Parts: sequence; structure tokens; C-alpha cells
Amino acid sequence: MTGKDSVVLVDKDTMPKIVATGEKGAAAVTLATVESQHQNKAAERGKALRQVIAAFIANIGTINTGLIFGFSAVVIPQLQAPDSLIPVDESQSSWVASLSAIGTPIGCLLSGYVMDNFGRKKALIATQIPTIIGWIIIACASNVGMIYAGRVLTGFGSGMVGAPARVYTSEVTQPHLRGMLCALASTGISLGVLIQYTLGAFTTWKFLSGVSVIVPIAALLLMLLMPETPNYLVSKQKPEKARRSLARLRGSSYNIDREVDQLQAFAAKTNASGKKKLSLRETVQALVHPSCLKPFAILTIYFMMYQFSGVNTITFYAVEIFRDSGTTMDKNTCTILLGLVRLIFTIIGAILLRRCGRRPLTFISGFGCGFTMVGLGVYLYFKHQWDTAVPPIEPTATWFPVACIFIFITTCTLGFLIVPWVMIGELYPMKVRGLVGGFTTCMAHSFVFIVVKTYPFLTHVLQRHGTFILYGCFSFAGTVFFYLCLPETKGKTLQEIEDYFSGRTKTLKKAKPGSNGQQDNDGQQLLLANGTKPAVLSPEKNKLLP
Repeated sequence: MTGKDSVVLVDKDTMPKIVATGEKGAAAVTLATVESQHQNKAAERGKALRQVIAAFIANIGTINTGLIFGFSAVVIPQLQAPDSLIPVDESQSSWVASLSAIGTPIGCLLSGYVMDNFGRKKALIATQIPTIIGWIIIACASNVGMIYAGRVLTGFGSGMVGAPARVYTSEVTQPHLRGMLCALASTGISLGVLIQYTLGAFTTWKFLSGVSVIVPIAALLLMLLMPETPNYLVSKQKPEKARRSLARLRGSSYNIDREVDQLQAFAAKTNASGKKKLSLRETVQALVHPSCLKPFAILTIYFMMYQFSGVNTITFYAVEIFRDSGTTMDKNTCTILLGLVRLIFTIIGAILLRRCGRRPLTFISGFGCGFTMVGLGVYLYFKHQWDTAVPPIEPTATWFPVACIFIFITTCTLGFLIVPWVMIGELYPMKVRGLVGGFTTCMAHSFVFIVVKTYPFLTHVLQRHGTFILYGCFSFAGTVFFYLCLPETKGKTLQEIEDYFSGRTKTLKKAKPGSNGQQDNDGQQLLLANGTKPAVLSPEKNKLLP
């Protein structure tokens, strides 16, 4: 000290405040520092609860997707029963299972157009209408044709909700919450599957259809209360509405003006707000730009590999697969437990997504699905030999196929059922995010239809054991692709991801030691792999270290 008891310091991080230092002023300094840190944190991070509620309401519609997925697993055995009100054969059963996936791609394409032209909120509202009608038709069905029509309509609604739910969630949440909350869509699907498996074991399919209509009605009513996303409003040159939206989503202590300014600056840089509506030529140019084509190719191949791992074959035909596996356990009990395991590990996967990132969870799914499907196929091969022996041999180790199926669902859920759906809301450029997101979900559900519809055919050509071994090989091949091509987006902002695919930054990986926030040729600072900024150097040392 300079002989005085204290000196005057100015805390430049907050509003100017005079604090005292010295022996008597130490406590004051500490309290002032803590207060400053809390204020900075509140200004940087909005209220998490508001973002969680917004994401939860946006993803209620995805529960309906799970209801659609799980419905065929319980309705087909009831329709094939001798006392069925509407008897069906094997071919009709395959159509009941797969027709929802025919309507889904159409809904996906339409959702992209609605999202980009009318907004994310209106898209989420509109998607519930065909779903409500579809469930009512199925509940009132008197012939298999009405079931077909209802399945197409519910699938159409399911396709419409996929991209808007994920894009809305990604645009209303901040990076530290985005990965976990975008995984709510996968959690909703798993919850819907569990609900159908559980209720379907004790009720008729008509009653099940009547109960299912409650979910889209609730989703429609609650979404009416939510704001439009600030990203979309800024892209349509409505900054004041974007500020009001952010105020509802972040809270009063958050620095709203700063985020709006960032969104406007980024929109100006990418020409996302130059016009209220892109022309056809501008739309095509945006779609063929590397910032769109590269992530579209990655996610399309991801969805193909993930669907051909056999996950939706297990989901859509769960009761039938357990029955044919040779297990002595009750098939309905196994199916309910399978839905429960899927839900639990979807939640675990959502938590791990924030901690571990996208790539590690994808690798867990790739290897886990590959080994379990090959293991199930090998067991079913031996079971086939036992069944065709003269005299037939009693199967042994009947717990093994059940274990393979449960481990398969566990590992598949941790990565495959979460990561690509989260990335739909992360990888695409702002000005065509809705449109290309719709294209991607269209491709994803087209693969669902192909896999579900071809499963009975493959079991005749390759037998059941050959079919599951084929699924396992797809998983192994996909893992190689993911290792080579899948980027890690954990902790990155949507702007940083778009800059990477546009070529404005060279990498999303961790900065090399000693680079301390190295800048690229455009002067944009790279972030570390954990999503935090490197330490700021003093002005006289704000240069690259040797």
C-alpha cells in the first residue's frame, strides 16, 4: 500500500462501483467480486427453467411419434388373433406396420416449407391436426382400409412434427442446454413407445387409439401459449418481436440486446435477413452450398445406417420377435420392459450427450448394435437347426436372445436414437434450416418404411437369423463412416457450426496447445472443444504465441 489504509478501485466488468481494499476491506472486495461474477453469469446465461419448459412443450408432439411406432407392435397380434374384429393376413399386417412411414416423408417435406415461411410455432401447431384426425379414424375403424387411412394420417403428422420440434428447441435454447434439451424429442418418442406397449398389453387397439388422441390435442393447445423463436423473427426483420421472445425465454436479468445484436450480425453476414422471403433461385443456391450439402450428406448416411441397424424392426415387431426368439418369458412382459429400458436410457443418453458429445455416443451405438444383432442372428441360426432336427431339440440358453435385444436397445438408444435428431437442429444454415431439416427427416422416415416393410421379405429370403446378421453388418459399416466423417458439435454455437461447414473456419476440434484461441484468416476466434473461450491475453500480448 502507499501509506493509506485503502485505495479506490473501479470494477469495470459491471456498473462502476467503488470498493475498498486492505485488511478491513478484504471481505468487501470478496463480496463485490462474487456479486460481479453472479451478475456476469446471469447476463450470459438466461433462466434455464424457462428454456426447459419451452423445449418440453415443443416436444410433446414427439410423444405421438412414439405412440405411432409402438402401436403396430401391439395391434398386429390382436388383429391376427382368431377372434379379431378385423382379421388380417401377413401382407396386410406389414402394411399396418409400415404405412405410417409412407405418410411421414410427405409431412417432413411440408414441415420444412411451413417452418421457413410461416414460422416454427405455426408449424408445430399445424402438425397436430392430421394426427388428431388419424387417431379418430383408427378408433372408429370397421375395416382394414380405415386402419390404413388412419396410419397414413398419423404418419403424416409425425413427419411434420419431427424437424419443427428440434429446430424450435435448438433456436430457443442456449448452447450449454441445447444438446440435452434437443434430446427431449428422442425421450418423447421412447415415452410414447412405452405407453403403447404398456396399455396395449391390457386394452384393445380401439381403446388405445382413443387414448392416443389426447397427446396431439394437448400439444396443440399448449403450443398456442409459446413465443416464436428469436432466430426466425430476426431472419424476418422483426427485432422487436425477437426481443420480446427472448425476454420470455431468458428472463429479465439476461442481456437480451446483446443476443439480438449477435443474431442480426450473423444474419447480415449470411444474408439470412436480406429479404423476408428467398426467391426460388436463392433457395436452390442455398441448398447446393457446401454449408448445406455437407451436413445433409452426413445426416442422410447416418440415418440410413441407423435405420438398417434394425432398431425399428425391433420396435414395430417387438411382440412377434420375442415370440419367435424361443424365450420362455411372457412376450408382452418382455415388450413392456423393453419400452421401459428404451425410455430410461434415452434420458441417460440425453444427459451423457451434454457431457460426452456426439461422436463417443455414436460409437457406443455402432459397436453395441453390431455385436448384439450378430449375436442374436447366430442364436436364431442354431434355434432353426434345433427346430428342424429330427426329432426336434429343445432350445437352450433361451435368455440369450432376450439379453441381445435388451442390450441392443440400450446401446442403440444412447447414440443412434438421439444424436442424428439433435444434429438436425444444429448442422444446417439458418436461412434454409427448416426446409433442409424437412428433407432430412423425410429421408430418415423413408428408411423407416423401407426397413419395416422389407423385414417380412428378408425373413423369407435370408431367414430371421440372416436378417439380423445383415443388420449387424450395417452397424459395423456405419461405425467406420462415423469415425471418418461425423463432426463433434458439443459446446458449439449454431453460428460456429455454420461457419465450419461454410469453410469460414477450418475446424471444430480443440485448439492446439499454445494457440490460445488462434484466429483464422477471417479473424473469427475458434473455441475450445468444451465450448469455452480461451483465456484472454493482455493487449500488449494479444498475439499468437510461438
